[in-house]
Amino acid sequence: MMPWTITLALFAAAVLAAWLVHAALHWFLMRVLSQREDFWRALIRRGTGPARLTLTIIAMAFAIILAPLTEEQEAVALHALLVVFLFSMIWVIRTALDIWLTLYLRKFRVDVEDNLIARKHVTQSRILQRVANIIVLMLGGGAIIMTFEGARQVGISLLASAGVAGIVLGLALQPIMRNLFAGIQLALTQPIRIDDAVIIEGEWGNIEEITATYVVVRIWDKRRLVVPLTYFIEEPFQNWTREDAALIGIVIIYLDYTVPVEKIRQSVAGFLVDSPLWDRDVFAVQVTDFREFVMEVRILASAANAPKAFDLRCGIREHLANFLQTNYPEALPRLRGVLDAPAAAG
Repeated sequence: MMPWTITLALFAAAVLAAWLVHAALHWFLMRVLSQREDFWRALIRRGTGPARLTLTIIAMAFAIILAPLTEEQEAVALHALLVVFLFSMIWVIRTALDIWLTLYLRKFRVDVEDNLIARKHVTQSRILQRVANIIVLMLGGGAIIMTFEGARQVGISLLASAGVAGIVLGLALQPIMRNLFAGIQLALTQPIRIDDAVIIEGEWGNIEEITATYVVVRIWDKRRLVVPLTYFIEEPFQNWTREDAALIGIVIIYLDYTVPVEKIRQSVAGFLVDSPLWDRDVFAVQVTDFREFVMEVRILASAANAPKAFDLRCGIREHLANFLQTNYPEALPRLRGVLDAPAAAG
């Protein structure tokens, strides 16, 4: 039998053996977890690719040693296997980070009313995961490149002129490094979190996604505003849910001086008691200003979050309009004029 046929047969046998071992391990684990919830079986499936590739690399290493190869051929084969091994390590580390994040965040729910702590952990973990993925890709890619002789020579040449190379490399990597450090700073200080209500560039919305380079804000009318990660470090913005999601809604109405303010206070109080949007925390009806023809009446009412506060303000306006039209139509703003009688003819 020709040496190359023996080599191909050994390689094929190594791949087949690795896949059979992986299939047996996968079947065993799925049988063990058959009585468990789908969550754990999904984690096993997520690691299928990296595990299969790692077993294949181990089997191929034995096959290369046993194959009738020349020293040059064996060196090329081992180098190719090293590159694949480094790639598999990148894949394994990223998959392990993803599985760890899934397990860690499983105990935090963001679909409940009081989700401030959950959003804090989700935001911090996802940002750090993306930063870690970038670092792993950069280190792994550098390690793969440095396995080639030509790349090592280039690296030595760059080190010899470290001053110029450092300036050029710093300028080239400036956007990446800015976003990388901005991501780390956001994860540690957390000026924003997933699902925070924010006002950016005059737009109100919620933080929908935080990536390694940008943040996606879901605007209230379902548009998406994409903002660079560094924006939240360098520019001012409003965060309505930084420490607490509750907000105070403000309704201002201008009425005639003849309106009985106490009646308005009682009417609005009755409306809020029956409203599921009011959180029973803040309520006030106050005359905050006197104008030439009207007085300014301000109503304050709190709600659990920004959407509820908006709906509550709209409900208060509708209630006030109906109440005043029905009970005090003369209290609505109007212009008065006085007509003097014409002077009697002499």
